[in-house]
Amino acid sequence: MTDEGHGQEDAAAATPGDRATVRKISAATGDDTAAREADAEGDGAAPGETEAADGGIASGETAATGGEAASHGVGADAARPAEEPSANIEDELAEAQCTAQEHLDRALRAQAELENVRRRVARDIENAHKFALERFVSELLPVKDSLERGLAAATEEGVSAARIAEGVELTLRMFEQAMEKFGIRSIDPAGDPFNPEFHQAMTMQESDTAASGTVLTVVQKGYLLNERLVRPAMVIVAK
Repeated sequence: MTDEGHGQEDAAAATPGDRATVRKISAATGDDTAAREADAEGDGAAPGETEAADGGIASGETAATGGEAASHGVGADAARPAEEPSANIEDELAEAQCTAQEHLDRALRAQAELENVRRRVARDIENAHKFALERFVSELLPVKDSLERGLAAATEEGVSAARIAEGVELTLRMFEQAMEKFGIRSIDPAGDPFNPEFHQAMTMQESDTAASGTVLTVVQKGYLLNERLVRPAMVIVAK
């Protein structure tokens, strides 16, 4: 039997699922007789079987193509380089470091200024303790000078006691004025009711002219400093 006869028998014996294979073989050999006979034989086959066969081949090709595409996709993702860091990250880091240094400098300057203020306050307090009486002393110096001049005049020959008393009176007035400038006020309660807050009774004495509880005699004056008791007045009280 010739090759052509074998091809025809093979085409006749081919199942519907093999017709596509027969067509491929015929195309490769250049003899399309078997392919035509296979197609003629396939006219009696069920359309569903032919479509199923063709669909299987197409599905296989599609699956292979999809797998190859997926393989190419995975390879592309694997070959893709990691995202590079931002080009501005070094500039941002330098700016952050500059800002941090500025804040540090401000904190150091504030700390130094605070230390200077503390030292100035401590120095002012120390000077206040040392020189708080400077003004008071300056007001007392004229009083001292007057006392020295009165003492010198008292030793001179021919100076009367009245003149010495006049000088002492002037000096006392100067001293009282100096004390008043600094809020020092005397307490002289002669004839006033006894007040235990400002008076200190030395003794009690019978009196026909003064009511009971009245100050008869001031033995020693008291003094207030800005309305604060410095020394109570020593008094004798009527009973």
